[in-house]
Amino acid sequence: MKIKTCLLLQLTFLLAILCSSVSAQTSDFPNHPIKLIVPIAPGGGTDIIGRKVAQKLSDVLPQSTFVENKAGAGSLIGTEFVAKASPDGYTLLVGGLFNMVMNKALMKNLPYDPIKDFIPLGYISANAFVLSVRPDLPVNSLSDMVKLMKDKPGQYTYGSAGIGTLQHVWGNILADQLGLNLIHVPFKGAPQAYQEMMAGRLDMIFDNVAASKTYVQSGRLKGLVSSGEKRSALFPQLPTINETGLTKFQGESWFGIFAPANTPASVVAKLRQALVQVNKDPEFISLVEKDGGRMLNISAADQQGFLQDEISRWVPLVAKSNVKID
Repeated sequence: MKIKTCLLLQLTFLLAILCSSVSAQTSDFPNHPIKLIVPIAPGGGTDIIGRKVAQKLSDVLPQSTFVENKAGAGSLIGTEFVAKASPDGYTLLVGGLFNMVMNKALMKNLPYDPIKDFIPLGYISANAFVLSVRPDLPVNSLSDMVKLMKDKPGQYTYGSAGIGTLQHVWGNILADQLGLNLIHVPFKGAPQAYQEMMAGRLDMIFDNVAASKTYVQSGRLKGLVSSGEKRSALFPQLPTINETGLTKFQGESWFGIFAPANTPASVVAKLRQALVQVNKDPEFISLVEKDGGRMLNISAADQQGFLQDEISRWVPLVAKSNVKID
């Protein structure tokens, strides 16, 4: 009996030490640099927003935040890496509609669950899409385009940055809703698609405002409509898709920061508060709005619900469009 009592006391003592150690680690969080995983190659919109956030978090928190790009397999490698990372708050993810919603809609055997494997820490920004066409295409409105392309089904093309990207999926959904029979031409990146359009070899692309703005504002491409609830501040002359009355389509590409599931509540709270400060930073707001985006301020209580609503909204639409990548 004495031996059992002694062992029990030793076990209790060890548990107390362990608990106090964990408590100490979380109470002084962060005590070393934070790694922000961008699951896309350097240079794209996801990488740009990730680096902006990392810079601002470094200003707000007592430790620096740095970006590490883990690209590959359509954002799967980097996203899965964070899902399986130690839930201590030191490895975070730049997530968005592309990897937290569309991958779930497109892949049957997704190696992570966006709802179960992650905790949203804060949403950053949202960007509408712009439908643009090559400059010599004889159309000046969405109705013009629909009429032209319906007259010659299967003869017009739309480009994307690759199979399964938002340009591909949303372009396919929009074409289907408009009753168009278009040929999808995937590229290794959006810049190649834009070059082909300006050369007259590609007819159309449906891409985010930040990527489209330079081409449309300079007149090298013709913008026809945008996908937001309201007209884009960068393109006030372009009606929204819903304004045309031809179909109903409203969507924005959004970004947020996520931690692995089971990250301690105290750490989550500190990171959420830091991101609230980032979203209030005038310089950061200006950078987002300059690219045609808007701030996406969602309270902590509503963050998980926002993600679930986006999944519930887009998964059926993607299924109906019959786009698959595996």
